[in-house]
Amino acid sequence: MDEQLIQAIVEQVLTQLNQSTTPTEALDQRIPIAVSARHVHLSLEHIEHLFGEGYTLTPKSELSQPRQFAAMEQVTIVGPKDAISNVRVLGPARDLTQVEVSLTDARKLGIHAPLRFSGDIQNSAPVTIVGPKGSIYLHEGCIVAASHIHMSPDDARRFNVTEGQSINVRAHSARPVIFTNVKIRVSERYRLEMHIDTDEGNAAFIQGSSYGEIISEEETNQPIPTIKKEASTPEQKKELVVYQKKVLTEQAVLKLTTPELLLPKKTIVTALAEDAARRKGITLVRQ
Repeated sequence: MDEQLIQAIVEQVLTQLNQSTTPTEALDQRIPIAVSARHVHLSLEHIEHLFGEGYTLTPKSELSQPRQFAAMEQVTIVGPKDAISNVRVLGPARDLTQVEVSLTDARKLGIHAPLRFSGDIQNSAPVTIVGPKGSIYLHEGCIVAASHIHMSPDDARRFNVTEGQSINVRAHSARPVIFTNVKIRVSERYRLEMHIDTDEGNAAFIQGSSYGEIISEEETNQPIPTIKKEASTPEQKKELVVYQKKVLTEQAVLKLTTPELLLPKKTIVTALAEDAARRKGITLVRQ
């Protein structure tokens, strides 16, 4: 990585740190995003059926939500087309058994799992669960979990949202995505966190400590910045402003007064720069 590129990245970081919003205020608007892999919630009856009479789940690690844990126990889920093994059981035990998978998983299993919020399993997909001591067939219980945000009442007041409300969230990542119809779930026992499945996480390039922010309908409906492959004609290319640096930053976009910007093939465009271009209606044109 050459000195010019390093300097551009440093400038981008400093710009974000020195924005008008104070660091505390900026952090207050961030919602951590967690990607939930396929998993199973079991009732006490089904725990005993799959693992043996009197069996209790063995906590492996705590989850982000208080008193929730990933168990040592794993099961195999089976559909008419295929099976998926080593599916983690989450504890503690629930009133009803429920299987949560991604749409990719559902297609592999050969089932039509509906998009539902956790706990809404009526008329959902059937599935078989196999454990070391037995198996159970669920006539309903397998869903693709809809994205949602857990938060405390204090968080709900801070974000000005209510239980059951559907909102839109922009994920800040290498591939920014706007999630719509994200349901708010409020409880004294909840810790602030947005949950999405592996398909959604991969689509948005969610990695590590990714976060999102609640956005308005107006922001949701703003057009995505157009990045053309190249200018249509030599005449049009001559009229375009050519960007000379190796990294296009948000700060650089905010200074632009032209409706289009010509980018060399190897120019890196940051996610914040794309957001800024979208807000200003600037078209980015690749050479």
